[in-house]
Amino acid sequence: MIQKKFSAAPVPSGQTSLLTDLDVFLFKEGNHSRLYEKLGAHVVRSGGADGVHFAVWAPNAERVSVIGEFNRWNAGAHVLQPRQDGSGIWEGFVPGVVHGCRYKYHVESRFHGYRVDKGDPFAFFWEAPPATASRVWDLSYEWEDGEWMWRRHAANVLDAPLSIYEVHLGSWRRVPEAGNRPLTYREMAEPLAQYVSDMGFTHVELLPITEHPFYGSWGYQTTGYFAPTARYGTPQDFMCLVDTLHRHGIGVILDWVPSHFPNDEHGLAYFDGSNLFEHTDPRQGFHPEWNSYIFNYGRHEVRAFLISSALFWLKHYHIDGIRVDAVASMLYLDYARQPGEWVPNPFGGRENLDAIAFLKALNEAVYRDHPDVQMIAEESTAWPMVSRPTYIGGLGFGMKWNMGWMHDTLKYFSSDPVCRKHHHGQLTFSIWYAFSENFVLPLSHDEAVHGKGALIGKMPGDAWQQFANLRLLYGYMWAHPGKKLLFMGGEFGQRREWQHEESLEWHVIEYPGHRGVQRWISDLNRLYRNEPALHELDFAAEGFEWIDCDDWRTSVVSFVRKARRGGDLILAVCNFTLIPRENYAVGVPRAGYWREVLNSDAEIYGGSGMGNFGGVEAAPVGAHGRDHSLSVTLPPLAVVFFKST
Repeated sequence: MIQKKFSAAPVPSGQTSLLTDLDVFLFKEGNHSRLYEKLGAHVVRSGGADGVHFAVWAPNAERVSVIGEFNRWNAGAHVLQPRQDGSGIWEGFVPGVVHGCRYKYHVESRFHGYRVDKGDPFAFFWEAPPATASRVWDLSYEWEDGEWMWRRHAANVLDAPLSIYEVHLGSWRRVPEAGNRPLTYREMAEPLAQYVSDMGFTHVELLPITEHPFYGSWGYQTTGYFAPTARYGTPQDFMCLVDTLHRHGIGVILDWVPSHFPNDEHGLAYFDGSNLFEHTDPRQGFHPEWNSYIFNYGRHEVRAFLISSALFWLKHYHIDGIRVDAVASMLYLDYARQPGEWVPNPFGGRENLDAIAFLKALNEAVYRDHPDVQMIAEESTAWPMVSRPTYIGGLGFGMKWNMGWMHDTLKYFSSDPVCRKHHHGQLTFSIWYAFSENFVLPLSHDEAVHGKGALIGKMPGDAWQQFANLRLLYGYMWAHPGKKLLFMGGEFGQRREWQHEESLEWHVIEYPGHRGVQRWISDLNRLYRNEPALHELDFAAEGFEWIDCDDWRTSVVSFVRKARRGGDLILAVCNFTLIPRENYAVGVPRAGYWREVLNSDAEIYGGSGMGNFGGVEAAPVGAHGRDHSLSVTLPPLAVVFFKST
């Protein structure tokens, strides 16, 4: 047990509770967004003694006591008192409890004689799994990221370059000589920050680090909505990781799961002998695909709990954005259900009106308190205006994952280049809706698990062709409108499917093909960040112009990206076949010299070395409806970027 003591916050004279009447009012109406300051375990000074104020929501309990190592887990030692205001909150002060103490709530329900020991829903720290107790914890930390926090608005705005490196902390790197254990938060802080910076990514997105009992869930089955998992260290250790990333100029996005939670006995499920956090009706409260419970978004206190969680990470951990998992499962009452297995809304529809209201309230609260962050939705359907403001009828997110682009593009790339002319529409269709939302283009962890194999394994052909296809995929993705997200390992073409119990295959970087892909990603990020034409108008049709999207016979597409104020143009020409094409005519919107700034077939990336000797002068020869054109060499399975100044 840690005995370090922190200065206790005093409780106002004559007051035995941290909760005010206003707190209770806001909690009951669902508008309290800082519940973590009032509920849970807080070190305070009361009546001249230091100790901990405990408060827990359990309206259907007959009796609640706090048990822990400070009272030998004796349920009769420290019985909490129910508030007499209808809030359902039990609270009490226990003197002598210090920072680090382990504890739980012993709940005796008024229903069915149910008795259970529960972890604290508002705990700031838990024991490392498989242990399940909560721990009293002070969140004091001396941050050193003031410069980042002062300027992060510029890094997160919609016209900024966002190139996101998605990371699972437990398997990014491991320590073989120490039993293959994962790195701790502090051990990975500097190496991760330096690597991401060297690779040119602007942000990292962490798979859920909120405490979760089953490591194999990758964090998507959460029990501790206010605690980083103890598997890799303490809350201060995680703060150090975020702090270090920020000092290297890297933003941090947290994957967050308000859509469902696991049925572990020590967690939120059946908390006080009733369906407190989840719906009572399993047709609304249980997720058949994930064997987990669904939050009751219509309950005011549950909405306050979840909104407080999101704001907690932004405030206390300086998180720069939240990616909300499984939004589609929240929006639709019939998600993953057969007819008769779901309950229509009051109007007979399948839309979850309570979830819609919650998501709007969540986004409004986040942007109200933290206008310099981003909310990102993983939403896989055609639900309209996900990334549009609530005041015009949208859900209020800042961005949305483009799952349609991902599915169509990977399906296209998995086909033999000889046959791609028959699937040309899979490649070009995305532009028809590219500006209907603020899209992130994701090649995420979901595409590297469950037998899907690694990205390079989806590419057809021999080894050379697979690497060329992978470089072409990335080049097309970085040229396409939308922000970028790539799961770890993809940046160097890892061949093995992702294994959460193993480190990435870092050793393959010794081989030229993998090293070439890694350098290609680094150079793509550099170009993307340095050229406003490639990021400023990611979400506006004015920033994109097809040159030719109809050359399906040769499987070539060409388009121009533009900056807001004109000036430089970036032309991308993609050849999706194995056939090199010389003297290929590409119409361009202006005369002058078009410099070749990147070529995925360059030898430094593992290509054949075909190119355009540094650039091409536009000739006054009409093509593609334009007065000038370039006569270019298109390498096989390659993308070439040209810049006009």
